[in-house]
Amino acid sequence: MRIQYDETAGIFRLDTEKTSYIIGLADEKRFIGHVYYGKRISDTDVGYLMRTNESPFVPSQNNRDRSSFFDAFPMEYPGSNTGDFRESALEVLDAGGHEAVELSYRRHRIFAGKPALPGLPATFGVDTSDGEKECLTLEILAEDACIGLEATLRYSIFADVDAVVRSVSLRNVSQESIFLTKVMSASVDMDQEDYKMLTLQGSWARERHLDFRQIGYGKQSVGSVRGESSHQEHPFLALVSENATQEQGEVYGFHFVYSGNFLAQVEKTQFDSLRVQIGIHPKNFRWKLGPGECFDAPEAVLVYSSQGLGGMSRSLHDLYRNHLIRSPYKDKKRPILINNWEATYFDFDTEKLLAIAREAKKAGIEMLVMDDGWFGDRNDDNTSLGDWTVNEKKLPGGLKYLVDQVNQIGLKFGIWFEPEMISPQSRLYREHPDWAIAIEGRVPCRSRNQYVLDLTRPEVVEYVWQAVSAVLGSANIEYVKWDMNRQLTDPGSLFLGRENQGELSHRYVLAVYELQERLTREFPELLLENCSGGGARFDPGMLYYSPQIWCSDDTDAVERLSIQEGTALLYPLSTMGAHVSDCPNHAVGRVTPFVTRGHVALAGTFGYELDITKLSGEDRALIPEQVAMYHKYNDLIRNGDYYRIASCRSNHLWDCWEVVAKDKGEALVTCVQVLGRPNYHSRRIRLSGLKPDLRYRNEETGEVLYGDTLMNAGILIPGMWGDFQSRLIHLTAVEADESK
Repeated sequence: MRIQYDETAGIFRLDTEKTSYIIGLADEKRFIGHVYYGKRISDTDVGYLMRTNESPFVPSQNNRDRSSFFDAFPMEYPGSNTGDFRESALEVLDAGGHEAVELSYRRHRIFAGKPALPGLPATFGVDTSDGEKECLTLEILAEDACIGLEATLRYSIFADVDAVVRSVSLRNVSQESIFLTKVMSASVDMDQEDYKMLTLQGSWARERHLDFRQIGYGKQSVGSVRGESSHQEHPFLALVSENATQEQGEVYGFHFVYSGNFLAQVEKTQFDSLRVQIGIHPKNFRWKLGPGECFDAPEAVLVYSSQGLGGMSRSLHDLYRNHLIRSPYKDKKRPILINNWEATYFDFDTEKLLAIAREAKKAGIEMLVMDDGWFGDRNDDNTSLGDWTVNEKKLPGGLKYLVDQVNQIGLKFGIWFEPEMISPQSRLYREHPDWAIAIEGRVPCRSRNQYVLDLTRPEVVEYVWQAVSAVLGSANIEYVKWDMNRQLTDPGSLFLGRENQGELSHRYVLAVYELQERLTREFPELLLENCSGGGARFDPGMLYYSPQIWCSDDTDAVERLSIQEGTALLYPLSTMGAHVSDCPNHAVGRVTPFVTRGHVALAGTFGYELDITKLSGEDRALIPEQVAMYHKYNDLIRNGDYYRIASCRSNHLWDCWEVVAKDKGEALVTCVQVLGRPNYHSRRIRLSGLKPDLRYRNEETGEVLYGDTLMNAGILIPGMWGDFQSRLIHLTAVEADESK
């Protein structure tokens, strides 16, 4: 890991273990250009890659064709309306009503460590035992002197992971207000070399499915203007070489550490170059930056892999485990919980919950989570959001009585909230109708018969905090599921002024971060799980506050294969909220074996979403076995390296993934047969990530084989009779004399 600046060549070089990211200064060190990003290289003076010695040359040598220079130069952070007709990274409206902005290099600094981003989630470095910093940072100060706007382009790298993280801070150094109308967090110009575009698409109950497409001329993008990262799109895109597989080929990944509106875009230009950008979506964004004020854009993560999609996945997993998740739970097992939502929905009381708790304790489950319906007059989803007081008709004796009883049974207790919402039928709305997001004079849009609280108002944020903290302080509550079940519409605030209405969506997200930061600070041992109608806010921003996120409301084991494949492409398995539920499944009506449901949920946080008191004796008897399975394998699954072996998304027959311990001493392979096959022999699979000269014992068969044999020749998976069958293969390294 190193960051260097070659003064003579005007070249910045950022090296991780396997990659180089190079920035160049052109034309008397005025223009900041992107030179190279990819596999680590030896030379520093590679500024020729910016092609500034080709016609039309740089403006100081050929100002006659300045526009041609701007239209082709690989800008590191492009402005707008000064000659570069490609997509801009920064757009403004100045005091004169003009929209031109052009940044020029002023100075830089290189230092150990990494500053936090005020009010925003961001990756971090920590001091090592010998006092060295785990990360280095480059800050380039650029300026548009004409309008008085400074931009700090920030880049950080880490000693233990091949990633570059970028962010941008803007400061108004003029005497007039400047309106920011577009601020991307990262922009990269590069040659098109037959890359495809990979994104994640979906909807409620089918989030984060892989989607590949060819890159055509012009712009192709994904984004969200829903006020959250969304079920439908994901704040991520990758460029994938034509020959790339899971373990070979080039991949450039771009991921956004943010939980609100986003845009991720690729533009193919007339010269067959690509401009890749990711940041806050400019739609509905207009930020008033007064004299002396600063705006900090969220962070973007860039990962280059020459080892296919799997190489990108493992880099992102390590980055997020080591440098983003802060919870004390990130390095330890999560309690196995049972949630009552699919078991009872709104129809529950104290005795029903205690009956579930007693049976759960017998089976080895460790926590009861009470979901929606415990507060106000909440007997369906039409009322009471915002009235966070216990409904003692359902819970006589109150919350503390219930929690104490659950604790006496021997289980921990968790609770569900939807703190950002307000029901029209609630005491809170009757008293404060102006606290809902709405445009004055318009009939506001309802979803699930609820509105969204205007968190740009300080008094609303304080109300939410006091309500949530009062509940958490009233009993021994050790887990919170924080939900958000609708998107933002009618983006208007009766609190913000006319010139500030375009700030609502971003200020809303900042307020959510403020609340969750306060929650994790005041209740440091609390296990927080974020949720948004399932997986609509599964993003890196949320991981900064919660070590796990509910992956999807669809708990069907077969549907979860594609959902969890797309999620694991970017996120560690330990972050994926995954439960065993009852059948027929509530989302798709499918019936799958209880064993298979357990194996699929094992590739996540693992828990239960059912009424154990009504479960068949056969299925109930399997729960202690699954609990033992979780405790046996969780350390490996939580900390190990993830490898994708097969995908039912593409082959429509079977799914397979593998987790290998960091020291290569253990591996767990999960195979799920989606469709049974008549008259076929066993299936051969080739493993990955093992140590070639180490011998491994198959726990099921006792067979001992070298790692290179397992990876190159493979192993045979005996045929499984029927649809939706599954199997675990556990391999452990053995000493030479043990293999005899």
